[in-house]
Amino acid sequence: MTLSDAAKLLAQARHVVVFTGAGISAESGVPTFRDALTGLWSRFDAQSLATPQAFQEDPDLVWGWYEWRRRLVQQVRPHHGHLAVARMAAWAPQLTVITQNVDDLHERAGSDAPVHLHGSLFAPRCVSCLHPAPLPETVEQPGEGSRIPPPRCTLCGDLVRPGVVWFGEQLPEEALFAAAQAASRCDLLLTVGTSGLVYPAAEIPRLAARSGAAVIQVNPQATPLDPITAANLRGAAAEILPALVSAAWG
Repeated sequence: MTLSDAAKLLAQARHVVVFTGAGISAESGVPTFRDALTGLWSRFDAQSLATPQAFQEDPDLVWGWYEWRRRLVQQVRPHHGHLAVARMAAWAPQLTVITQNVDDLHERAGSDAPVHLHGSLFAPRCVSCLHPAPLPETVEQPGEGSRIPPPRCTLCGDLVRPGVVWFGEQLPEEALFAAAQAASRCDLLLTVGTSGLVYPAAEIPRLAARSGAAVIQVNPQATPLDPITAANLRGAAAEILPALVSAAWG
C-alpha cells in the first residue's frame, strides 16, 4: 500500500489514534534507552538507573540523571512530524495521541493532552503520598554525572521522584485505560517510531487491529508490528508524517 492509499484511509477515518515511540523523539535529538550513555554518564547503564531500587539506594544520582535528561529535552525542538500530528486535530473528527515517550515534544508541537503511558519528565511527584510537585528551578543544564539531591514534598516531607514509569513498575492505570479505550474504539491507528517490543504498551496497536481498525506504521525499519498493518511507510517520521497529512487533507 502506497502513501497515497494510506492517506485515503486517514482522510476517511472518524477516530484516529496516533501511537508514538522513541523513534519520533530520537529524530529531534532525544537519546533512546538503546543508545549508549555518553560522557561521564557512560559509566552507568540507563536501565540500572531507571528503577525504584536505584532511587532508594542513591536518590541524588538518579535525580541528577533525570534532571540532566529533562534539561536535554528542553534544549531540543519538535520536528515536522510532531507538528503534523498536531495538525491532524484540525481535520480528524476525533484524534487521540498516545505516546510511550516521557518528553513534552507533542505538547510543544500543539497536541492537546497526549496520553503518556510511561509518565513524564515534567510531572514529578512525591515518592510516598504521590502528591504532584513543582518542577525544580534549575538555572543551567546540570553537568553529566551530576549528583543532585531531590526536593522534598511540601505535604509529607518525603522525597520527590521523577514522574516516569521505572522498570518493574506498573503503567499508570488511568493512562493505560484511556489508551486501551481509544485503541478499541478507533477506526485507524497510526503507529510511529515504536519497536513494538515494549509491553504492555506494544499491545495497543494489536488491540486496535483486533478491534477492526486499520493500522498504518511509520518506521525506518521492519518491526514485529508489520504483520498486522494495512500499510508500512518506511522512513523518518519528520518526512513521512507531513507528506501523509498533506496527501490526506491538502
